[in-house]
Amino acid sequence: MEPGATMPPLRPSAAVTATAAASPTILLGRYRLGRVLGRGSFAKVYQAFSIVDSSAVAIKIIDKKSKSLNAVTEAQVLREVSAMRLLQSHPNILKIHEVMATRSKIYLVMELAAGGELFSIIARRGRFTEASTRRLFQQLISALIFCHESGVSHRDLKPQNILLDGEGNIKISDFGLSALSEQLRDDGLLHTACGTPAFTAPEVVARRGYSGSKADAWSCGVILYMLLCGTLPFDDSNIVSMYRKIAKRDYQFPNWVSRPARYVINQLLDPNPGSRMSLEALQGTTWFKKSSPLDKSQSDGSLYEMAALAKDYDFGCGSSANAFNIISLSSGLDLSGLFEMSNVQRSMRLTSSASFENIKDKVRELGGRLGYAVEKMKGGNLVLRKRASVMIVEVWEIAPSLMLVEMKWEGDGGGYPDEIHWGEWRAGLEELLCSWHNDEA
Repeated sequence: MEPGATMPPLRPSAAVTATAAASPTILLGRYRLGRVLGRGSFAKVYQAFSIVDSSAVAIKIIDKKSKSLNAVTEAQVLREVSAMRLLQSHPNILKIHEVMATRSKIYLVMELAAGGELFSIIARRGRFTEASTRRLFQQLISALIFCHESGVSHRDLKPQNILLDGEGNIKISDFGLSALSEQLRDDGLLHTACGTPAFTAPEVVARRGYSGSKADAWSCGVILYMLLCGTLPFDDSNIVSMYRKIAKRDYQFPNWVSRPARYVINQLLDPNPGSRMSLEALQGTTWFKKSSPLDKSQSDGSLYEMAALAKDYDFGCGSSANAFNIISLSSGLDLSGLFEMSNVQRSMRLTSSASFENIKDKVRELGGRLGYAVEKMKGGNLVLRKRASVMIVEVWEIAPSLMLVEMKWEGDGGGYPDEIHWGEWRAGLEELLCSWHNDEA
């Protein structure tokens, strides 16, 4: 080296760099992290392997510093852990092995369901045959009855939260919205509206007090329909139209669904929880009790292979899963607004147990205070005008003593966004409110 020359900076060789990049992430000295299985707003789920015995697990890593994690979501995490620990002994409920934490992260170490989500399988491959549907549904009902006997209502049952293990057995997961027995009020009922609209019982939406087990039974009816038909029973991307279909029991069966299976679905999808079939009564139906040719003796713990389940899919179904319609409802949101080009909010929806007359009077009185004049009233609709802004208020009865109100603003989208007064409308209608169904205001 020339005198005075500087030493070039030392760089790791390509081989060293590749080795470092390939080094697995070791979590708290106990698990080796693998690929990402899924991700949410404040958590990621990884496949991982135990350092001790190389067994495969799933680890949900929750970022405590995430802006998406608030008091509500923290409570959901605690509820999920409490429920899963309470339900450890049932073979069709996902097991939680341990909970670890640092200052910034929470780690939930859970059983790995290698078969993935039931939702993904339906979306990819279409409907199941009746024999395979029955076997999966028997497992689902067995697990839910165990939940209810243990004082746990799931309240967010949908194919996204039903996993399959490597042998094709159901594993119920995601108990973040579950309710424990201590959440019952003095009337013995639950009152929190939660869940995904396409799978949520109408009485839950109404917030009038409901039985968690009957609400789960409704969700089971939707899931059973999807397994047999490959689509949702109330298949509508507009939440208002969907509620109207639910109230009218407006759904059709394809001709391949057997009469006994139709009977079970009809009894589960009863908008009246008082006459809706319970899961215990379901176990006594002819369709449910029928043995499946896929069943094997469980005396030796043997289970049929996942390949046997895959072979039983109906790949040639012309009306298999309408993936877009399923996905559009799976998040619990009405996505129709994604296709509007304006940045101005143009509608709000709410449910109310008030009478049509009370709703009409309140809207007229509040509109008057905000400078709107009632231009006309026709049927269940009110039309209010304020200069170039027009407010159309439509009211439907979607269930006994439950009204759905949709308020739609029409204008040029340029001069009057501040005059819609969504905040004032929300505050003024609060006394009539059961629940809001969009929260953009």
